[in-house]
Amino acid sequence: MIERKITDSRVLVTGVAGFIGSNLSADLLQNGNQVIGLDSFITGKKANLQALLRDSNFTFVEGDIRDKATCDSVCKGVDYVLHQAALGSVPRSIEDPFRTNDININGFLTMLIAARDAKVKRFVYATSSSVYGTEKRLPKVEEKIGEPLSPYAITKSVNEQYAKVFGQLYDIETIGLRYFNVFGAQQDPDGAYAAAIPKFIRQFVRHESPVIHGDGTQSRDFTYIDNVIQANNLAAISTNPDAHNEVFNVAFGESTNLDELVQLLQELLSEFDPKIANVEIKYGPERIGDVRHSLASIVKSTTLLGYKPEQDLRSGLEKAIAWYWENLH
Repeated sequence: MIERKITDSRVLVTGVAGFIGSNLSADLLQNGNQVIGLDSFITGKKANLQALLRDSNFTFVEGDIRDKATCDSVCKGVDYVLHQAALGSVPRSIEDPFRTNDININGFLTMLIAARDAKVKRFVYATSSSVYGTEKRLPKVEEKIGEPLSPYAITKSVNEQYAKVFGQLYDIETIGLRYFNVFGAQQDPDGAYAAAIPKFIRQFVRHESPVIHGDGTQSRDFTYIDNVIQANNLAAISTNPDAHNEVFNVAFGESTNLDELVQLLQELLSEFDPKIANVEIKYGPERIGDVRHSLASIVKSTTLLGYKPEQDLRSGLEKAIAWYWENLH
């Protein structure tokens, strides 16, 4: 099967210094595109830009998605916008709902208006499985969402509504990608809001006990970064009119509980350091605002976009752990 990718285009990646944005940009550059990267470094890391800056086809702009002049400038002459910038983390949004709203909604709208005015071919944006909220049925199907459980989930739901309305009113093509627990190289293991997988890896490497919030039976559809890169490429170049102005789950389509995840991490890391096999696992209180079980249906993504995730949890973890071992050890 010929891999369908964005090629020979001018692409804007917002949130370029973040985990997803930097990986996405590296892939775009490898396929002969010119990439303009925008980041404010609120959560992005300058270290994630080092390899990108060595490529003459990469241009970095330090700026904020809430600033209209910046957004207008970076959208000029762009074919595609891949909007990854956001203030992530459910717990952070509960602690600081105003800032989460300001960046994720006002910033999103500012960027969407700039893309509309610049007449970009397509605006592909990151949304989140958190929008499913109180919807308990599994797997999660795009058309059936519940009530949001956090300010972060509210912002992503509003993003989806704005994109749909802009598509209807202003003749701009939008596609939203609902990410499910993405992991991979360059994901930050530090800080209070670090995602589970890099945080657990760092704790194991240091022979510290990873702490599972809850009883360990809560489950997630963990999704390796390469699957997300594939989905962004497909969303940008899709010629299927039924896919335009729609939202799609981006996941592997399998569920793993946190106990199983930690055991697999311990097994794989023990191959690098046998002492890790003896590290004790600990449990803490459940986090408020978290969805208890998450499993995606990828039927819509497969049918309308041609999405076919190739990296399952184990193969993705093997790649991620090799990177973390080299960079954290």
